[in-house]
Amino acid sequence: MRQSGDMVASARRVIAAASLSGATLVAGPATAGDRALLDVIGFSEDSRYFAFEEYGIQDGSGFAYSNIYVIDLNADRWAADTPVRIRDDESMHGLRAIRRQASDTIQPVMSDLEITEPAETLALNADGELSADDYQLNFGLPPYGLGEVRGIETLRLESFKAPTVEPCSEWFDIAPLGFRLSIERDGAITSLFEDETVPASRGCPYGYRLYGVFLPFEEQDTEAGVAVISVYPGGFEGPDRRFIAVPLRP
Repeated sequence: MRQSGDMVASARRVIAAASLSGATLVAGPATAGDRALLDVIGFSEDSRYFAFEEYGIQDGSGFAYSNIYVIDLNADRWAADTPVRIRDDESMHGLRAIRRQASDTIQPVMSDLEITEPAETLALNADGELSADDYQLNFGLPPYGLGEVRGIETLRLESFKAPTVEPCSEWFDIAPLGFRLSIERDGAITSLFEDETVPASRGCPYGYRLYGVFLPFEEQDTEAGVAVISVYPGGFEGPDRRFIAVPLRP
């Protein structure tokens, strides 16, 4: 399930706010927007479930929010009773309190699914990384000490125009983009995912970027890991940033 949070609800609030204010939504380069941050929570003991949090301050409203997702990597869908989404609609609590509330709310799910294993970061396109390639990411198993990375693999990301039920051309004057993700292992290229349509929950994406690769701690099989993709749907002050997790197993 390649969806991410309450993007479409946010987009609809954008349109309503713009209508009331007389503002015009444009699709040009943005200098502002809601750039969610990522906190990788970890994996379940059996590596079936992966949990992460996206959080930040909503553009336009200024509301603090925290969304916590738990992905069933075997079924490629959200786990039952997730995601948890908490937003400070009255601007009374602040980001720290909202994140704590989301963490407390998701805790029964985390306990039931035994999500206790930390995640190793195999590769990361950090937000301030000058040499990052948004569409190709090489990674492998981490070394011990000063040894060499083992088993180099390559992720490749492509975006393309894709149909959606959302009126993106009306809202943002853009054709929404879907994505495909492939991986090269031992010279063989395997497709991991390709959109047929853009799900409504993803909003109206302007684009995608490779963000990182994460693996359960001390796991030696990269197919147990996930790729995290940044997705940029339209927002009130420019494209926002949210996250999508894609299992690395074919």
